[in-house]
Amino acid sequence: MKAIGADRGFELSEGNLFYEFDKTKPEPKGNELLVKVKAISVNPVDTKIRQAPVEKAPRILGFDAAGVVEATGPDCELFKVGDEVYYSGASFYDGSNEEYQVMDERYVGEKPSNLTFTEAASLPLTALTAYEVLFDTFNISSNPENNKGKSLFIINGAGGVGSIATQIAKAYGLEVVTTAGREETKAWSEKMGADLVINHKEDIKAQLDEHQVAPFDYVFCTYDTDGYYELMIDLVKARGHIVTIVAFDEKQDLNLLKGKSVTFTHDYMFGRADYGLNVITFHRHLTDLTKKVEAGTYQHTKTKEIQGLTTETLYEAHQLLENQSMIGKLVINMENE
Repeated sequence: MKAIGADRGFELSEGNLFYEFDKTKPEPKGNELLVKVKAISVNPVDTKIRQAPVEKAPRILGFDAAGVVEATGPDCELFKVGDEVYYSGASFYDGSNEEYQVMDERYVGEKPSNLTFTEAASLPLTALTAYEVLFDTFNISSNPENNKGKSLFIINGAGGVGSIATQIAKAYGLEVVTTAGREETKAWSEKMGADLVINHKEDIKAQLDEHQVAPFDYVFCTYDTDGYYELMIDLVKARGHIVTIVAFDEKQDLNLLKGKSVTFTHDYMFGRADYGLNVITFHRHLTDLTKKVEAGTYQHTKTKEIQGLTTETLYEAHQLLENQSMIGKLVINMENE
């Protein structure tokens, strides 16, 4: 079967070091599924890992995938051959940049019946990140009525995570304010359901004061934690909670959190899988996601589709993401392979 990998970490400026190779089709063991991959999505985490050192070559990147179950391990209980599924993978499996992929069924959800494979592939990683931040870290209620009157500020509302986090937060009763810097990103964030979109290129605090919407119960940073660190502390309520999914590049003063008794959390969605922490939660969150998509409560976030998985299309996808101008999600269609 076809797979695409690289033997070392590299910058895009070095040229395209991805290459195609033939790999033996894996066999599922235990509670694993063998999935014929029909579509994948490329995420910012893929570009970061691409640049990191390779422990075992060739390294196959890719997390988001949607496809059809071709075989099941002897202990599988959740899925059967022929089921259409989607998932975001785990760091210790070969990635989704290949024709067939083995995946633990507990990390997998049933693909929404009203979405194509490419539309479905746009959702798992970003949605699971948003579910984890909202429910497991912010600890919002699963009963929307209990969240009425509470507010969430999302930095970079038009990105992949911000797009689905806005939809989930609104569905569960939160008031949502996001940031955007262009007319098209503002329109997209409003389409996702944001109650208010603030221009991050202008004075954010002044705009929020004008609309009388701060301080916030929750602040969710999906871009440039260093740049927004002090502003987030200023905007969150006393005893409020800030979560970021973006690592610091610089040292920051944690004492700034003390005056308002602010909780600050770094969230890494793959940590649950890395440490084996109640991993069935992935399946449960994806199950809720599928129900909401099929009911029309959530919409997919695919905005760009590339045809076929090749070294060239994969390199193009990484270029588009590193330009940092993407709205929503970029997907590679593999249905004809």
